[in-house]
Amino acid sequence: MKKDKLRHGGKCLVEQLAAFGVKRVFSVPGESFLPVLDGLYDSQIENIVCRHEGGAAMMAEAHGKLTGIPGIAFVTRGPGATNASCGVHIARQDSTPMILFVGQIARGHRDREAFQEVDYRAMFAPLAKWVAEIDDADRLPEYIGRAFHVAQSGRPGPVVLALPEDVLTKLTAVNFRSAPAPELPHDLFNAAEKIADRLSHAKRPLIIVGGPHWTAQAARDLEVFAQAHDLPVATGFRRQDYIDNRHSNYAGDLSFGTNPKLAARVRDSDCLLVLGSRLGDVETGGYTLINPDAPGKTIIHVHADADELGRVYRPDLAVTCDAPALISALVAVPGNATEERAKHANADYLAWRAPAETPGDMKFEQVVSGLSDMLPDDAIITNGAGNYAAWVHRYFQFKTFRSQLAPTSGSMGYGFPAAIAAKLENPDKTVVCFAGDGCFQMTLNEMSTAAQHGAAVIVIVVNNGRYGTIRMHQEKTYPARVSGTDLANPDFATLARAYGGHGEVIEKTDDFFDAFQRAQASGKLSVIELKVDPEALSPGLTLSQARAMGAS
Repeated sequence: MKKDKLRHGGKCLVEQLAAFGVKRVFSVPGESFLPVLDGLYDSQIENIVCRHEGGAAMMAEAHGKLTGIPGIAFVTRGPGATNASCGVHIARQDSTPMILFVGQIARGHRDREAFQEVDYRAMFAPLAKWVAEIDDADRLPEYIGRAFHVAQSGRPGPVVLALPEDVLTKLTAVNFRSAPAPELPHDLFNAAEKIADRLSHAKRPLIIVGGPHWTAQAARDLEVFAQAHDLPVATGFRRQDYIDNRHSNYAGDLSFGTNPKLAARVRDSDCLLVLGSRLGDVETGGYTLINPDAPGKTIIHVHADADELGRVYRPDLAVTCDAPALISALVAVPGNATEERAKHANADYLAWRAPAETPGDMKFEQVVSGLSDMLPDDAIITNGAGNYAAWVHRYFQFKTFRSQLAPTSGSMGYGFPAAIAAKLENPDKTVVCFAGDGCFQMTLNEMSTAAQHGAAVIVIVVNNGRYGTIRMHQEKTYPARVSGTDLANPDFATLARAYGGHGEVIEKTDDFFDAFQRAQASGKLSVIELKVDPEALSPGLTLSQARAMGAS
């Protein structure tokens, strides 16, 4: 590697990020990485300054999910790193490429429990794909290059790099590395023919699609292949935008609260083509819809990481490649559709999507269904965790790839930071965040970040005055013994206005859509607070019904 001009390690690091095409990073500043902030000062990389390290890490994860390129976050040592760990966990479970840079104490102070000292290799070992501490400024490009490779290879995921203060201040003349060349595609046509043959002999086949690496072209190819071979398609948990939900072969999503008819279809299938998904506990109903010891069906598993094939379910056919590559080969196999399997699966999905009425004047099912019909096809919908998300999964139809950003890890607070990242990356698109009153309060301090950087997202806060998911389980298990699930909430609309945004409180369904149009017209960060009936725990389940189930 040729030598270049002398500059400190922080500037060298920023130059390497720029060489890999990084345009934006998310950070909470800390004295432990001041040289990096100095390097960013006169770079072309935008630094989105966040209010909490958890928010910064979630934004970086959402950026990686949106673009397929590692999202970058910078946080300081000790409490900064521990705060950011929630975003690392999301990236791990969601198979999202991400790199977290953590400031670290000087090398000469290690192992003395110096101020904010943490062993990051030990701390992040179960959460990240790779954790390292860079001990030599001359090796910064090497470590960063490896971090980009590890974050994107096989099953993508998070990488954590610790940056000792004295390494960042040291002068180095090392040159940056160029981005790696793209890999050549494999010839997968023979594998595709074998898979298509297995599917053609099945009586009750089903495609389950999920995991990383998906693309808009893969979504189109999947539609063509499924239609040509009369195959119903189910999407994995929070991967509903992998196929246009209006397509005649769409069978619904495998989430919490899955359509019972779709669950039965998984259980009764005789051949599953699993594209990219790990086939985890949510998709399999806690491993009950498919018995790992005796599946009773042919399983064809396609995944980019060979270690995932056979990890839980032993496949009858296994292909190590990313799902889009396999789909591009499958679409070239001539179709032989002769039955109407997909038609029946789609009919079950459409019947399940018909709104089930909830109590009270605010019908959240009508809000979600109405937005699904009125928003542009490329609108981006985000959410965190909570029972409110069940309405979004069931009633919103995702039309284009990358219109859904939601954590498969089930992390509360994710939706709002993800919406900010999405709006910064796609300023011309409508970005709507659904959040529960408990979920939103996990990260609502990032309203300051949204206002500062001009991220005009629209947040719909579903306020029922409680942690709804936990309350649902509580009523089923310990009926009428409420403990730890009630919430005292602020006036969310007033809080939005305090940040310079637009805010409204809506108590009746008929008032919502005019309020939404006002929020759009404002061109600002907007919060629409929905006062929903506390009886509405989830679609088709009231608090009284949950309590009765527990009592019985």
